[in-house]
Formats: sequence, structure tokens, C-alpha cells
Amino acid sequence: MIKKATLGDIVLAESDNTVPLEGNAYFPPEEVRWERLVESDHSTVCPWKGVASYFDAVIDGETHRNVGWTYRTPSDRAQSITGHVAFWGKVNIT
Repeated sequence: MIKKATLGDIVLAESDNTVPLEGNAYFPPEEVRWERLVESDHSTVCPWKGVASYFDAVIDGETHRNVGWTYRTPSDRAQSITGHVAFWGKVNIT
């Protein structure tokens, strides 16, 4: 099943190979529209996954803060999402 992450009518990622984890769809890095994302200075720590790095989406000159995140070097238990990107907030996953 193909999943899409959209912000308004802009597609941020699209894949039929997402990894479901804790209610989120993690998109493979090769299926993320990186030209729409810029790295944020925000990060969080999950006790079992590790450190998450966040991305802002920039659309038509407007910055939408921290709408996506990735685990670049997750714990051994979360290796299946290494480098994958999940979205939340204003981003619609269908």
C-alpha cells in the first residue's frame, strides 16, 4: 500500500515500503523529497530508539518547523528505521 506524507498539496514523501513503528510511518530516505526539507536544530531522545534529529519543511517561502524526524544511529532494537523519516503535526499521512 502506497503511503504519502503531504503538507497542504505538497508531497514530502511517498512510498509503498514504509516501516510502521509506534503509530508512525517511517519513509525510506530514498523516497523522501529532500529538496523540501532542511535540517532543524531540534532533537529529542527516545529511551529505546535513541536521538531523533528533526527537519523543517519550506514551502513557498514559509517554514513549517520540526515536521519530520529521523534516527541516524538508532539503538540496536530500532535498526529497521535507520535514516528513515517520519512526519507529524501539519503533515497528513494517507
